[in-house]
Amino acid sequence: MKAIWPLLLDADERRLLIDSVESIECRRGTRLFQEGDTITSLLYLNRGKVKMFRRGIGGRLYITRMIKPGQFFGIRPYFAHQSAQTTAEVFENAEILKVPVDIIDRLLEKNTAVARYFLTALATELGLAEDRTISLTQKHVRGRLAETLLFLMQNYGLENDGATLDIYLSREDLAALSNMTTSNAIRTLSLFASERIIALDGRIIKIIDPDGLEKISKHG
Repeated sequence: MKAIWPLLLDADERRLLIDSVESIECRRGTRLFQEGDTITSLLYLNRGKVKMFRRGIGGRLYITRMIKPGQFFGIRPYFAHQSAQTTAEVFENAEILKVPVDIIDRLLEKNTAVARYFLTALATELGLAEDRTISLTQKHVRGRLAETLLFLMQNYGLENDGATLDIYLSREDLAALSNMTTSNAIRTLSLFASERIIALDGRIIKIIDPDGLEKISKHG
């Protein structure tokens, strides 16, 4: 609980939050909410990884966001007074903190710092979504996949060897995150490996030449 707004709340607000929050342990594959659900709690990822996705025409899967520890999710439909338009699913065993929306309402009414926190989070999310939309519609397949690998490296970091992505995605998930077919993702990963830009071992991806990925992403 110390992870949420340690400097934004006074003693009474911290006690209110501590008394109201529910911590849940979730295994990979757990659905936290899905398209059409009403949001009754904002969710905070304390540990693990979560992916958010939606289905397009023909049932094709699109991953819209990857959540990392320290982030709230489910906030857009709550503030927009809408049902969820995406599905949130645990990708790596996770600890989730559930904050009831009535508690969020009470904090927002009295604490402008909390309001600014959510405004910043929403504005940042919007900016990233705009950038991704432009990139994934204008870049060729190589540029899209290179951008996705850089995005994963920047968001989840590397393991102790300084090269291995600290997240293991299936080829289907990489494709869904890059707005391409699975066959294109497999083919492009193989090309990157043959060019010594990355190294592959099942779901393990090592970044050998980050500068090369940057060039491909920029000119893709």
